[in-house]
Parts: sequence; C-alpha cells; structure tokens
Amino acid sequence: MRVLLLALIVGLLAACGSVTATAQNTATAATATSVPTATSGATATASASTNATVAAASCASPATALTELTEGPYYKANPPQRSTITATGVAGTPFVLTGFVLTKSCAPLANARVDFWQADGNGNYDNAGYTLRGWQLTDANGAYRLETVIPGLYPGRTEHIHVKVTPAGGQTYTTQLFFPGVSQNSNDSIYAANMLINLSSASATPRTGTFNFIVNLG
Repeated sequence: MRVLLLALIVGLLAACGSVTATAQNTATAATATSVPTATSGATATASASTNATVAAASCASPATALTELTEGPYYKANPPQRSTITATGVAGTPFVLTGFVLTKSCAPLANARVDFWQADGNGNYDNAGYTLRGWQLTDANGAYRLETVIPGLYPGRTEHIHVKVTPAGGQTYTTQLFFPGVSQNSNDSIYAANMLINLSSASATPRTGTFNFIVNLG
C-alpha cells in the first residue's frame, strides 16, 4: 500500500514538473518573439535625412560657390531626363557619382535641375544621339545620383564631366568636374582644382565619387 502511495506521489510530482517546464518554454517563446520594427519607408526617409544633415555638416557657411567653366562645343539641347546615362556596351569604367546641391549657407536645394554630359572611356562624345547625356532633379534633400562611366582623355583635355546646375526658378550655373590623380590635369587650361571629385579607391566596383554643388545663393 505504501509503495502504491509513493508511486502516485512521484507521478504527481512528475506531472507538475512537466506543466512548469511547458509554462517556462511558452514564456521564453513569447519573450523571443521579435518586436515589430519601423517600416522600410521610414528607415529610408531617416537615412536620406541623415545624409542631407551630413552634407550640410561638411559644408562650412559661408561656403565658396562652384567655379563656373565653359560649356564647351559638345553640349546638346533637350537631353532625356534620367539618372543613368550609360548603357550596355559603352566604353569606360562604371562610375557612380552622388552629392547635393546646396546654397552658400549650406541649405539643400530640392528640385534643382542637374544636367550631365561627357565623353566615354575612349574620349568620344555621342554627337548623334544622347548616350552619356541626361538631366535629373534633386530630391527633397537636395540630393542627386548619377550612374555613368569614367570619361577618357582626348587631345587638349583631361578627364572631365560637364555639368549645368539650375536651382528651381533660378539661373543656370555651368561648370565641369575633374578626377584626382590624372597627370593631364596640370596641362588642361580649363582645369579647376576646387572642382575635383572625391573619388573612392580603385578597388571599388563600380568606382564611386561624391561632389556637392554650391550655388551662389543665400
């Protein structure tokens, strides 16, 4: 009889332990459930805002406006609106340029029009069509992004990208961007050192660079 009673007690204790373990596992699983995060749209907005803040922080007010340089002979009116001006088969190292359009007081300018045109990696312009030509508008944070190639050399000219910047309702500023470390820079009569792109290391693919356009406003 005592043996039977002892067996019943042991069975009850085992059952209680199983219930306790189940409750603990349930609590652990509930604790491990991930907390919902902010939406990707909110994250992207915050990231863009942070980038704009960083751009403004790297701009010391009053900032020096960009140097206006000649348009040159190869500009074509009415290029397409697009941020990717290269295409499959275009000669040259792939290159992504990003930055902001800012005032002299370092305020970002939304909806500024930025036109780009350039030669391909062999130093040739497309004068029949619009390859390596295009324009875009800066976003709400004054940011732009260009997908292109690194231009090549041609007689009398170093590597460069032509640019026109037109703030909404304002005048157009025409200039050129240059690449650091190019020996022909010193022999190019149009070259301006303050228009050098901040270029990434040669190991990056695609190559990337940044440049903020400071216009003669505010």
